[in-house]
Amino acid sequence: MTALLRWTIRAHKWLALMVGIQIVLWIVGGVVMSVLPLERVRGEHNIAEPAPLMIDVNTVLPADQALSDLDLGAPFEEVRLQAWQGRPVYNAIAHNGASALVDAMTGERITPVSRETAIELARADYAGDPEIAAVEYFEDPTWEYRRPGAAWRISFADGEGTRIYVSPDTGLVMARRNDDWRFFDFFWMLHIMDYEERENFNNPLLITASIFALVTVLAGLLLLVLRMQRLVRMEIAKRRQ
Repeated sequence: MTALLRWTIRAHKWLALMVGIQIVLWIVGGVVMSVLPLERVRGEHNIAEPAPLMIDVNTVLPADQALSDLDLGAPFEEVRLQAWQGRPVYNAIAHNGASALVDAMTGERITPVSRETAIELARADYAGDPEIAAVEYFEDPTWEYRRPGAAWRISFADGEGTRIYVSPDTGLVMARRNDDWRFFDFFWMLHIMDYEERENFNNPLLITASIFALVTVLAGLLLLVLRMQRLVRMEIAKRRQ
């Protein structure tokens, strides 16, 4: 046995022991993520079709007038005229990330939304009428929300573990979660090896494991080539006898 063959066998054996489990998790995660329909993972199958709203710009207040008394602590970065709960509103976003909804007809500030309004928004977003299991308010993002700022979480008793997150500052549905999403997210965490934030696809642990996995595969291929060469030489030697 040549020195190259001995070192290739050792490298392949020890690297396979180190990253073998993770390689299996990558494969299992890939299977899970390819089998689960993304529209169900994202809860899109339960999204209600919004009623169209035609906004006549001649009937709304000018943006500067409607937002004249609005103070978000920084100059506005963006102002959008959009539909919200069947009426036109201005969505004002400041440079510091703060935002607010203002009624485009009256100039009345709508946000932050109350508990009752958050429930109405969640019900309007959901295609169906299941019972509400719980309503909770979080100042800090939960592990499954993962967006900056506070949020209302409305949990539905629909058999799917659906939770709808409503931002009190924007009055918008910011996230939809369900059992399929949590199952998917668990394997996504194992897949990208980010066990805290579950978002960083370029973390050092994943990069290191990927390099080791690549070396393991290359070592296995080299080992295969070397053994095939050895078998060919043995076969040639037998025929010469």
